[in-house]
Amino acid sequence: MIQRLMQADQRASQQVRLRQDGSLAWKAAVFFAHSGDSWFWMAGLILIWLLTRGTWHQNAVLMGIGVGGLAVLVLAIKFTIRRERPQGEWGAIYRNTDPHSFPSGHAARAAMLAVMAWGLGPAWFGWVVVLWAPLVSLARVATGVHYLSDILAGLALGVLAGFGMLAMAPLLLRWFPFLF
Repeated sequence: MIQRLMQADQRASQQVRLRQDGSLAWKAAVFFAHSGDSWFWMAGLILIWLLTRGTWHQNAVLMGIGVGGLAVLVLAIKFTIRRERPQGEWGAIYRNTDPHSFPSGHAARAAMLAVMAWGLGPAWFGWVVVLWAPLVSLARVATGVHYLSDILAGLALGVLAGFGMLAMAPLLLRWFPFLF
């Protein structure tokens, strides 16, 4: 039964996968696939933390803690399950530094950030991140570095992490006031 599900997942993922042909669709997929990178988000959040005060400053810390904590959790799951990434050439940095695909860290991070952006506000920021998150997730399959089931598991994990971070925010503010 599990083998059948894995084969169906591989077939469905192959249907979403794009050819590396330099088309606009491929370029958009590459852009969105990279836009969910943890280093990119951490660099941006640190910059916001350094350059702002008030709500944006506070939210940058909360999101940064979420990104860091979720990365540790995702890696622990990946190195426990050890599902190999789909075969392919694109995404050498991901294939070399993290050969495991389940769950998708990018999908988890995008979903967590979407929940947090929606919960922390402002509304326009929430909408932007909520619209961006599925594009990142699908781009990971389209570029051939994940299976659809990796994405679904990552999205579920990210939503849980996002709500968890929102619930923990008052405690974090109280325990680590020097960050905020």
